[in-house]
Amino acid sequence: MKNIYLITFLILFMLSGLYSQTASEIIEKADNKLRGSSSYSELVITIVRPKWEKKMILKNWSIGSDFSSTLVTSPAKEKGTVFLKRNNEIWNYLPSLERTVKFPPSMMTQSWMGTDFTTDDLVKQSSTVTDYSHKILAEENIENLPCWKLELIPKEEATVVWGKLIIWVDKKDYMQLRTEFYDEDEELVNLMTGSEIKTFGNKKLPSKLEFIPLENEGQKTVINYNVWKFNIVIPENYFKTQYISRLK
Repeated sequence: MKNIYLITFLILFMLSGLYSQTASEIIEKADNKLRGSSSYSELVITIVRPKWEKKMILKNWSIGSDFSSTLVTSPAKEKGTVFLKRNNEIWNYLPSLERTVKFPPSMMTQSWMGTDFTTDDLVKQSSTVTDYSHKILAEENIENLPCWKLELIPKEEATVVWGKLIIWVDKKDYMQLRTEFYDEDEELVNLMTGSEIKTFGNKKLPSKLEFIPLENEGQKTVINYNVWKFNIVIPENYFKTQYISRLK
């Protein structure tokens, strides 16, 4: 009988090692969950400042991590503005000029339309999967959900904004529930939290994201997803510079 218990224990031990996930596999699954093979979303971005607020309504189409188009539908001043990502190139259609211009790399680290995000944050030119090395630090609860706490350090050859990222990913649905952004001196400068979890299609995801620059009291950017669809057919024209002026 003792031998049976010992064999059972050894089998379970080996199986647990066989099916344990690496930090890189966890980050890749969490990243893939946000994208799918393709996606369409409708969202509201609220810029919060101590004395004022501003809301923008957007639509976004994406295919994998290489192609995305973001259309601003409100307010009227920015209506019709489009941001297009094609592989490593970023383009911007400006309806007031009726022109499509290419973003220089120097503008990737600047604020996107007055939010607390950089353009790189929004279009995700840098990749948490390929541009960083990954390590599991601990296991903690966020939003009462068991999570992996992971450390992401940029690879030497990667051109990224942050010196380090700490990300909490829940163990069941691979939702990214909290991210800490550190500068090159490893000082914590920004915090992003996910909440108000909803089911979009067959995926559970935070419908509300808050991005908080910790050095600026009373300041944050809030993203609320109202519609989020995955693995849908999107016309190829939506990712061509000649067509984005006609997105609706």
